[in-house]
Amino acid sequence: MPTNSDPELASLDVARKLVTTLQAAGVRDVVICPGSRSAPLAYALAESEAAGTIRLHVRIDERVAGFTALGLSLAGGAPVPVVTTSGTAVGELLPAVMEANHVGAQLLVVSADRPTELHGTGANQATNQVDLFGVHVRASVDIGAGSDPAVPVAGALKAAGGSETTAPGPVQINVAFRDPLVPSDTDGLPTFGANLTHPPVAVDSAESVDWARPDSGESLRTVVVAGHGAGPAAADFAHALGLPLFAEPSSNARFGANAIGPYRTLLASHMSRIQRVVLFGRPTLSRPVARLLNNASIETALWAPAPAPWFEEGKRRERLVSEASELEAFAGIAPAGWLEGWQRLGASASQTIQQRIEASGGLNGPVVAQEVWGTAKGNLVFGSSNVIRDADLCGTPADASAARVYANRGLAGIDGTIATATGIAQTRAGLKTTVLLGDVTFLHDVGGLLLGLGEPEPEMDVIVLNDGGGAIFATLEHGAVEESGRYADAVERLFGTPHRVRIESLAAAYGWEYLAVGDVDGLRRALDARGGRRRLIEVEVGRSGLRALHAEITEAVNALEWPESR
Repeated sequence: MPTNSDPELASLDVARKLVTTLQAAGVRDVVICPGSRSAPLAYALAESEAAGTIRLHVRIDERVAGFTALGLSLAGGAPVPVVTTSGTAVGELLPAVMEANHVGAQLLVVSADRPTELHGTGANQATNQVDLFGVHVRASVDIGAGSDPAVPVAGALKAAGGSETTAPGPVQINVAFRDPLVPSDTDGLPTFGANLTHPPVAVDSAESVDWARPDSGESLRTVVVAGHGAGPAAADFAHALGLPLFAEPSSNARFGANAIGPYRTLLASHMSRIQRVVLFGRPTLSRPVARLLNNASIETALWAPAPAPWFEEGKRRERLVSEASELEAFAGIAPAGWLEGWQRLGASASQTIQQRIEASGGLNGPVVAQEVWGTAKGNLVFGSSNVIRDADLCGTPADASAARVYANRGLAGIDGTIATATGIAQTRAGLKTTVLLGDVTFLHDVGGLLLGLGEPEPEMDVIVLNDGGGAIFATLEHGAVEESGRYADAVERLFGTPHRVRIESLAAAYGWEYLAVGDVDGLRRALDARGGRRRLIEVEVGRSGLRALHAEITEAVNALEWPESR
């Protein structure tokens, strides 16, 4: 509360000071949802937008708004606020805040609140919002009604940026407003400026290291694993030291001659050949890689030049390395034929996988993922489920990266995939954004398709792999339970979650161009065609043979022997 020496500020003045502090910290994009208690912020932001200093994105669903802000921050590397009114609106942001926490994104929750005197009285939309996000935010500040917000907001922004010991991440700025919540009769929007004078700049990689192969050292059979967010540094390291690279799709390191596409299928039979692992980023996709990193007979090191948001020090077995020379010495010198052996083995496995997926007939998840991976340019966003694993299985590494790949792998939830993609598309303007996701992931975030009248329309293709339910569980141990018949239809109902939603109707309702694809040639034509700015492409496939297909691939690849030296 203001002291006697600090008279209470009007709500709109509080909002203006808050917005000014945000702008000084580099905020250029703000996502806002409609609401009465947050109205002072809405008016202050409208003034800034009219002056050309802020770009506003309006969303009616707070969960969509949170993930849109997450996408903007991921692509731009800058803090992005999401503004809500009080009450349940704030709680809707928790999934996006949790994801931001685990990926180190500077998501700023600016939650409007009722003043103190209304709490505990039964007043409408009044609840305790302070520290609502608990351990998932780097800081939480509570600004009383009429107080100058500049100092606490600046502190929250500093916490969001991280430190030498703490990774960047989300914060909450809770600010109370008293009536009046609207401008005075003498206020009005500026008549100058219509465009953002300092637009956000997309960030592709924050790290550049000059790696060098050691002149001398121990001969070691080392591999490089690039998990989510590893960046090109992982590919550069593997290339400089002549090591095989096992790179997940969202690592943004899955390119170059050292990248072994079907690495995860080869680990069951050939893990014993590996002596050391150098890890970049966070591995999230496959159990074979988890077993590799947990193998006590294999030494591992994690490149950690800065605090990582996804683990606590002392909780993983890898040696943490922050100096390039130390990591190079750890990797050692690859013996003759080590990289070539994995390259030849990878080529054989890729051919085997290709034969199996083509023999399965028609379209399936691996075929669709392979086509999308091979053709996407600009931005490529994967849903968290089978599609990103299919790309990991059969996405052929190119000579150079053609698309910046994104996925919500912080907690690997299916939440907010479309909304995140729209935020990415708004920051990386001028580049097409391709989204590949399953039908359940799509339906979970179908509200992300809604862009209000007058809102910027990104150039996006949303490709829905529709197999009428959740296919990933068939490839896990639940598929074996289903096949046993011991739980009758329970697995299909509780895990498969079958549905008959007409996606074409949803496309029409939300104003998206719709295309249906029934074969590989049709998919290729759709991917090559230039259509409207927003296209929804439905690819219908079946789920029945998926478990058997993966079993055939595993058996065939496991039979491949290590190639003889030339």
